[in-house]
Amino acid sequence: MADSFSNVIELPPDPLFGLKARFNLDKRADKVDLGIGAYRDNNGKPWILPAVKLAEEKLINDPNNNHEYLSISGFEPFLNNAAKVLLGSDSNQLSKVISQQSLSGTGALHLAGVFIKQFYKGNHTIYLSKPTWANHKQIFEYIGFKVENYPYWNNETKSLDLDGFLNSIKSAPNNSVFLLHACAHNPTGLDPTKNQWDLILKELEKKQHLIIFDSAYQGFASGDLEKDAYPIRKAINEEIISSPIIICQSFAKNVGMYGERVGAIHIIPSTKENNEAFNKAVKTQLNRIIRSEISNPPAYGSKIVATILQDSKLYDQWRKDLVTMSSRIIKMRKTLRSKLEELKTPGTWNHITDQTGMFSFTGLTPEMVARLEKSHGIYLVSSGRASVAGLNDNNVDKVAKAIDEVVKYYSKSKL
Repeated sequence: MADSFSNVIELPPDPLFGLKARFNLDKRADKVDLGIGAYRDNNGKPWILPAVKLAEEKLINDPNNNHEYLSISGFEPFLNNAAKVLLGSDSNQLSKVISQQSLSGTGALHLAGVFIKQFYKGNHTIYLSKPTWANHKQIFEYIGFKVENYPYWNNETKSLDLDGFLNSIKSAPNNSVFLLHACAHNPTGLDPTKNQWDLILKELEKKQHLIIFDSAYQGFASGDLEKDAYPIRKAINEEIISSPIIICQSFAKNVGMYGERVGAIHIIPSTKENNEAFNKAVKTQLNRIIRSEISNPPAYGSKIVATILQDSKLYDQWRKDLVTMSSRIIKMRKTLRSKLEELKTPGTWNHITDQTGMFSFTGLTPEMVARLEKSHGIYLVSSGRASVAGLNDNNVDKVAKAIDEVVKYYSKSKL
């Protein structure tokens, strides 16, 4: 049986990790990584949040701390407080929430997909924004969903295609699944306004679509936890949506728990389904999936996050840390736009400051991105998505001049 697995074919490298590999091999001292989806300080270094350092110290000195297994559901103090971060500590909907700890946001999305695939009686077609985070498509296709797209980014105007978005909601079969980015849309950095969110939620309710919120950047986008939770709280606390709602939550970005894989899935049942027997049934099924896949969730990161969320002083420090990160990124957006406008780079660049969060959809073409990498040692995804967190006071001038060069180079080639 030497050929038992002869049908295995080599796949191309993951685009983001392939980009990182090329960056690491580049010997140029002034190279710039704008692909990494992680916060960097003004010196281009990873940043451990002060709140995290304090929580780690507190946890280590706790005589009751240990490395025993968590329950299959995860660390309950983490789950309870994570739900409060999403809905608000005064939400009257907290008693309805069914929560399960996951391997960050990716694990939560996978868990949501497996659960929906097994139990949802609606249409098993999931609609993703065009564009969206590349892993969204991989996760749901691998589980067996039919994946469709709804219009989101208008490349001509570099703004939200609201009409296309709403028309897609209206034309999709009733009870389809729609995945929404709660804030800091990845990869565009473009979020609907409050009024636009209200229209989107209204149309979703009319068609009784099942909503999955991907909440990976709460507080990281604007520095304000409440502001970044607007669509979630609007839909749930004001009961705009009568169907169940699923939230996939990650603390990778907003607490800097990248490698600790701290996340959760929260299911808010419909009013009709909200009863003790149903909620218990859902909880046991989530437990079963987790047990079969990872046995039980990792403890360290969830204990750190729970320590921050339960301690008022650490919680206040965390909110300050969120402002520190978001403010630096907003500053870099303003600086890059200003420099491009000073250089009279062809095109308009207001979209860089109109966007929010870690990423900016620059509008650069794949050819421009390739020239940035080859000629200037500046690395970003071929779609033109740039991680604004990779910019700092030491490299933003180089990046602006490089973008100016490649845009003008291709502008001349079209003449």
